[in-house]
Amino acid sequence: QVQLRDSGGQLVQAGGSLRLSCTASGLTFSNYVMGWFRQAPGKEREFVAAISPQSLTKVYLDSVKGRFTISRDNAKNTVYLQMISLKPEDTAVYFCAADSSYVVVRTERVYDYWGQGTQVTVSS
Repeated sequence: QVQLRDSGGQLVQAGGSLRLSCTASGLTFSNYVMGWFRQAPGKEREFVAAISPQSLTKVYLDSVKGRFTISRDNAKNTVYLQMISLKPEDTAVYFCAADSSYVVVRTERVYDYWGQGTQVTVSS
């Protein structure tokens, strides 16, 4: 059974930093593209970042470039999202996701498995 467990979300002040983690089980982690998405209340879920199986390719939402960094540790079956200079508009539930395709894709429909979500709240 495949399971993605995402964690690390909490309340943080604007300008602060936070690191999200997602640990996978039940799949061959090193064969999967891993991504992060987010959803604010009343809004559609949007792509945030993704990373290829061997970390050769990283893709980001334009509004988070230079502030967010995606990375992975295949030995730990874990993907991370390091967030700095957080803004109130970053407030959302953040979800990790896994995709068995070899190409990094921004479309959520392509991703096969999803975490339960972790709440990030940025106060002004």
